[in-house]
Amino acid sequence: MGNFLKIIAFSFVLLASFSGFANYAIPPIIPESPPKEAVISGEMSMDDFITLGGKIFSGKGTCTLCHNALLRAPLLDGIGARAADIIKGDGYKGKATDSGEYLRESLVDTSAYVVPGFGKPGTNDSVSPMPDVSKGSIGLNEAELNAVIAYLQSSSGVEVTVSIPSGDAAATEEEAPAPSSAATAEEAITKHGCGMCHVVLSEEGDMGPPLKDMGTVAATRVEGMSASDYIRQAIMDPNAFIPEGFDPDMMPADLGEAMTAKELEMIVAFLADSKGGAVPVAEIAPVEEAGEAPAAEEAGKAEGADSSGG
Repeated sequence: MGNFLKIIAFSFVLLASFSGFANYAIPPIIPESPPKEAVISGEMSMDDFITLGGKIFSGKGTCTLCHNALLRAPLLDGIGARAADIIKGDGYKGKATDSGEYLRESLVDTSAYVVPGFGKPGTNDSVSPMPDVSKGSIGLNEAELNAVIAYLQSSSGVEVTVSIPSGDAAATEEEAPAPSSAATAEEAITKHGCGMCHVVLSEEGDMGPPLKDMGTVAATRVEGMSASDYIRQAIMDPNAFIPEGFDPDMMPADLGEAMTAKELEMIVAFLADSKGGAVPVAEIAPVEEAGEAPAAEEAGKAEGADSSGG
């Protein structure tokens, strides 16, 4: 009986020691607050507005995916200063009269001027492969467009001519409802700008591998992986498989956040059935089970269910 009491007493002392060590000897870990999404308003300083424009340029706008040292698109160094000469040139087809107007036009009416050598193949540099960044998966609102213009003007050393929107204007943009899923695979492919970089549908992008025979090609890429699984992973995790002749980090890594699960599955089904040409959307089985949540969110739920032992 005495030994038993000694064991009980020793156990209490040991537990108390561990508890004291954990509470007082180990420094507490205080997690940082999650980053807040920047809100554009008239209360911002112009310096903050310009800085935010740089973040949009490199982030949501995905501009640096093409405008970089790989020269998939022309470099934009000094573009604010060069705009005056561009709008006076013979190849210019737009309506801009100054730097700010030209930069806005170059973001939303991208074929108004195409830098020689950077047009879509077969168009004699009359059509730009760049999408309208105010639409589709990029979808910059008016305030964000102004921020990017301010950044490009400032980085070029010219006067910033755009203004910071009022709080009411910014709030109106923020409260816009999230876009719903595309209705068809063709609409989803167009919405997310796939043809900018790939040969798909009627588009002739040449920055990424052609997709018109993807159903055949994907089935042979990874042993034991179906065409559909390969295509799905290539969209969700573009750097998982790098086709020969192409570089990593060329494709946006956040498409799983930009497109809904329904759009992802429609695109996967369309490409898996593409074997030498475009497949009529009507021939593809409809996607019923995928929802409107971002594809990455749905994928996370599926992984969680699998790991729980279901």
